[in-house]
Amino acid sequence: MKLTIAVVSCMLASLVSCQQYQPTTPIPIVRYENDGVNFDGSYKWAYETGNGIQAQETGYVQPAQDPSQSALNVEGGYSYTAPDGTPISVKYVAGPQGFVPVGDHLPTPPPLPPAIAKLLQFLATQPSTPEPAYNKIK
Repeated sequence: MKLTIAVVSCMLASLVSCQQYQPTTPIPIVRYENDGVNFDGSYKWAYETGNGIQAQETGYVQPAQDPSQSALNVEGGYSYTAPDGTPISVKYVAGPQGFVPVGDHLPTPPPLPPAIAKLLQFLATQPSTPEPAYNKIK
């Protein structure tokens, strides 16, 4: 009997504590463009919503001598208004070098101390050392 009361109490507690449905008005899509994946692998899309969110992206395949070495290059950006009212805008490129975002709100690293900069310049002038061959069967 006590087990039944405990189980029913847990079920009622979970039912009461669940998040209530709060309907919201849908945000309209003001503009939508999609130039799907083309024969050469390129594409382009863009959209804008009624609450001011904008995004766009273009991509193309950079061919190489060896088809397995081809790379996808992407350029794009997005913008929206932060909850505190600050406009946020990000532009980015992505490719073989990785993802590189640019925006005024993004943190930047501090400048290199002069001693480290001097050390890096010195190291750049030094000859590179060959990698040792490990586990080579002779």
